[in-house]
Amino acid sequence: MRLLAYHAFEDELPEIHKWSETNGIEVVVSPNLLTAATVDEAKGFDGISIQQTERISDPVVYQKLHEFGIRQISTRTAGFDVIDLVQAAKNHLIITNVPAYSPYAIAELAVAQTLQLTRHLPQFNKRFANQDFRWNGLISREIRSLTIGIIGTGRIGATAAELFRGLGARVIGFDVYPNPQLGNILEYQETIEDVLKEADVVSLHTPLMAATRHMIDKDNLKLMKKDAYLINVARGALVNTDDLIAALENGQIAGAALDAFESEWFNNQDLSGKPFNEPQITKLMAMDNVLLTPHIGFYTKTAVKNMVDVCLDSVVEILQTGTSVNRVDHH
Repeated sequence: MRLLAYHAFEDELPEIHKWSETNGIEVVVSPNLLTAATVDEAKGFDGISIQQTERISDPVVYQKLHEFGIRQISTRTAGFDVIDLVQAAKNHLIITNVPAYSPYAIAELAVAQTLQLTRHLPQFNKRFANQDFRWNGLISREIRSLTIGIIGTGRIGATAAELFRGLGARVIGFDVYPNPQLGNILEYQETIEDVLKEADVVSLHTPLMAATRHMIDKDNLKLMKKDAYLINVARGALVNTDDLIAALENGQIAGAALDAFESEWFNNQDLSGKPFNEPQITKLMAMDNVLLTPHIGFYTKTAVKNMVDVCLDSVVEILQTGTSVNRVDHH
């Protein structure tokens, strides 16, 4: 059995090597994304694993994988919206993800971003760098005095709620499928709008699908308090970025922290001194009440190990049994 891991980054390599040794299975790594230009690399392999920053939209990729005898695509992420499930199904490809590599990794980033924004650390850092040591205009609020709104209370959202509650905050939330076990941690609201109106910090933790695309738009942003913050450590397209920029420029909300973007081709690349044609990101970068990180929520030692192990285990499971507990395509 020979497996190919597309777009393996440096910190994944030791974990891939350990998994390979433990399981006695050869895993070849490629630095490339899976695209029409690189799909031929999969020829001669039994299974593939991916880590994408852009959508695999070209039908040729799926057709060729099927021609090569590949039966699956296993992504080393929780999100699988980069894969065209219709094309995958047409070409008899089973899709798996890593549903919970480490809820704490992402939930902790949401808390860290909230603390930075509410303590005005971006503004203080900028002042300090300019030798402006004044405090005025940047008085902070303590987390225990805030209401935190969690939208999406799956594993990650529930963990974030638990962490915020541990810091003394009041936590409210919304989910299409409320979790009764969270009753002592958060108060469920009837609608997303109820959460937006009441929360001092809104943290997004929903998957990206047709129903959630641009769930935060100009109308919903108007519902938020003028001194409220928006945190998105989930999927970029949950937020209409143009509407968010307008809301920030008009002072409709106090600030935002984004770890996910509608376009993410630039993640984990050094583009220092190179042209960067992303007007939305450039506008956000210029704002001192905005925190931007290049989709690093998952990026902890625990999470990277789990991502590699669960993903590669899923490939083997499919090759041996024809399916996987982590299968996400319709079957």
